Amino acid sequence: MQINRIVDLSRPVGPETQAFPGDREPSLERSATVAVEGYNSTGVHMSSHSGTHADAPYHFLDDGPRLEELSLGQFTGAAVVVEATGRADRSPITAEDLAPWRERFAPGAAVLLHTGWADHYGTSRYFDHPYLAGDAARLLVEAGVRCVGIDAPSPDSTPHGPHPEGDWAAHMSVLGAGGTIVENLCGLERIDFADPLFVALPIRLSSGDGAPVRAVAMGFG
Repeated sequence: MQINRIVDLSRPVGPETQAFPGDREPSLERSATVAVEGYNSTGVHMSSHSGTHADAPYHFLDDGPRLEELSLGQFTGAAVVVEATGRADRSPITAEDLAPWRERFAPGAAVLLHTGWADHYGTSRYFDHPYLAGDAARLLVEAGVRCVGIDAPSPDSTPHGPHPEGDWAAHMSVLGAGGTIVENLCGLERIDFADPLFVALPIRLSSGDGAPVRAVAMGFG
């Protein structure tokens, strides 16, 4: 089989990258130039959760598997795009809402929540996104799903303030089952072909808790 379509689902990482409340914003600075050193190079300063990135269980659980302990297969899977657009700010995506796709939830699937909130990226409203309710997260985990993605900053409701305390039901369900969560996806509406393969391999960052990914959906012919 040949790859005949690749859709980029990733945000660029740089000064314009929107950071989660309380997290540091990425910065790039020139560390070498052709004129002086004979080559161009850039210093990169960022959080392990900058841009489109994957969470490892260790992000929320001190005794959970670290990023480097997860199989790379954890970050790939048959994409199941759940349409959850047209929702009100901070509204829950419930288990009932997932019913049309339920038969496709299985071990090896990557469930991608298309809320349409990528359109608000770069604005304060981006943090008022719909979120995955606890019953929906548990449904996915019980079906064997271990990779969940969303075109928003979090599958849980984003609390206000730099040091939020909130209900992390989606994180605790997915990460507690040894899974991964991919956040800040974009372009999910462009997955308009059959049997897409989702791939979101994290850079080999020794952070333990997570790392940026280059997320894509691939079609085969």
